[in-house]
Amino acid sequence: MLVENSNSVDIDTEQFVEVDPSGRFGRYDDLLGCGAVKSVYRGFDQKEGIEVAWNQVLLNKFSYDLTLINRIYAEVELLRTLKNKYIIFCYSVWKDDERNIINFITEVCTSGNLRNYRKKHRCVSIKALKKWSKQVLEGLKYLHNHDPCIIHRDLNCSNIFVNGNTGQIKIGDLGFAAIVGKSHSAHSILGTPEYMAPELYEEDYTEMVDIYSFGMCLLEMATMEIPYSECNSVAKIYKKVVSGKRPLSLNKVTDPEMYAFIEKCLSQPKMRPSASDLLKDPFFSELDDEITDAAPVLLTYSSEEFASFSHNSIS
Repeated sequence: MLVENSNSVDIDTEQFVEVDPSGRFGRYDDLLGCGAVKSVYRGFDQKEGIEVAWNQVLLNKFSYDLTLINRIYAEVELLRTLKNKYIIFCYSVWKDDERNIINFITEVCTSGNLRNYRKKHRCVSIKALKKWSKQVLEGLKYLHNHDPCIIHRDLNCSNIFVNGNTGQIKIGDLGFAAIVGKSHSAHSILGTPEYMAPELYEEDYTEMVDIYSFGMCLLEMATMEIPYSECNSVAKIYKKVVSGKRPLSLNKVTDPEMYAFIEKCLSQPKMRPSASDLLKDPFFSELDDEITDAAPVLLTYSSEEFASFSHNSIS
């Protein structure tokens, strides 16, 4: 439904250019981001009084590619079933048949994706990187332990999102995700080459490919470089990955603990820890100690002590 401008409204008031069929969500003309598949606009949830992301997919652009269209539908349907604070939440989805557009409303992260956020804030402590990493792993743990199991397959820093005022991290862009069920195995070659595990190229893999991708994300967080940026073609990246050669940027990780943790994530599939196991790793002990130290101390007083304390406080 398109919205016409009204002369009765103050000219300084921001106007919706479109509202959803229910009338709950409005779309502004501000473009938050644009990719190969979808455009994301700033939207507003009139019921809850919060800003949202209005995602639009112009199906006419992909009428020649039924596989891609099916993948888009699959992403939206999958998003609607996932409820976890580390996964982008989807509020609503509908198709505009007249314009051949799929619209879906998701929560918006105020600071955009982690790649751009990290570039903007160059001075970040290892402790902060650990906090971000732990939240990504919590999201992966949810996906991998989901029934049926879900493999993201395209995890990278451009589809991890940030609320900068709280440091909250959320995983998004589940368009390549695979629901694999009890077998925990998938066979399609999908993803972003720099982040794809070697076994993914062999078309026989499990959710452990997401752990490898997470390791590459952490490497990018630490160095602000996309892995294998020394390669000028996908073929060269593929050759290095399948031969087990690490990206040159790994040599720039000077913290031994960080280096060792990344290596764990990039190890052979059978040696690679699960998201649940990595969350228990000593790498995060600093954060666990912080929670313990911050725990409230329960003090007990006798009735006489409490009466004395109250009297002194009032006087």
